[in-house]
Amino acid sequence: MTDSVFYAELPWPEVEARITAGAPVFLPLGATEQHGRHMALNVDVVIPTAIAARAAAELGGLVLPTVAYGNRSQPKTGGGPGFPGTLNLTAQTFSLIVRDVICDLFRQNVRKIVTVNGHYENIGPTIEGIELALDAIGRDRAADLVILRVDHWDMVRAETLDRIFPHGYPGIELEHASVLETSMMMALRPELVDLSLARHDGPAAFLPYDRFPKPCAEVPPSGVLSLTEGSSAKNGDLLLADCVAGITAAAAREFN
Repeated sequence: MTDSVFYAELPWPEVEARITAGAPVFLPLGATEQHGRHMALNVDVVIPTAIAARAAAELGGLVLPTVAYGNRSQPKTGGGPGFPGTLNLTAQTFSLIVRDVICDLFRQNVRKIVTVNGHYENIGPTIEGIELALDAIGRDRAADLVILRVDHWDMVRAETLDRIFPHGYPGIELEHASVLETSMMMALRPELVDLSLARHDGPAAFLPYDRFPKPCAEVPPSGVLSLTEGSSAKNGDLLLADCVAGITAAAAREFN
């Protein structure tokens, strides 16, 4: 039988054996969302899944099927609802998915869980889902459960960002479909990237408030919130290495 790290590719006795042996279980959290004219809609699925798989391979872990739909895209971080292709879940629905998966993992004796997020708007609902799971399980019963919540971009070292952005890092909010994600996709799935289609109509200059329900006119027409210049597979490899190293170090620290 396969030695895959992917939970759903294994028969149940193998999953049971690995969990009994203490394997950490990774839950990648993504989205189906516009990422400019130059990249596919599945960027937020491909990246956290790949990072989780690489970390799991180092830690003897298992990777669950990725949640491929994310919390509602916002103009300042994902372009918002004005682009065809983006599919949204409400925060409540997303939180309940996270809650239910964690609760069922606990029922099956999983005690080491890592959520690896690739979609900015998932942050709050993931936290809520984890808290709801702990409420449902019972805080006293969960004494031996450890859940690590990771946004992959937080694992990138400052030295790497300085190297990739010699003129200054614009911040993760404006990096939607920009250098970080484009570079990692070029390293992971180059066939899903076509930089010749990129339109350099950013960076966005957002007002210091949100406005509803009128569409946000400050979102560049391309859907790219910053710029794609400087994107490369080499930079993508650097970023991915940082993410995997950061997660494995955290797991070694917390799953002692």
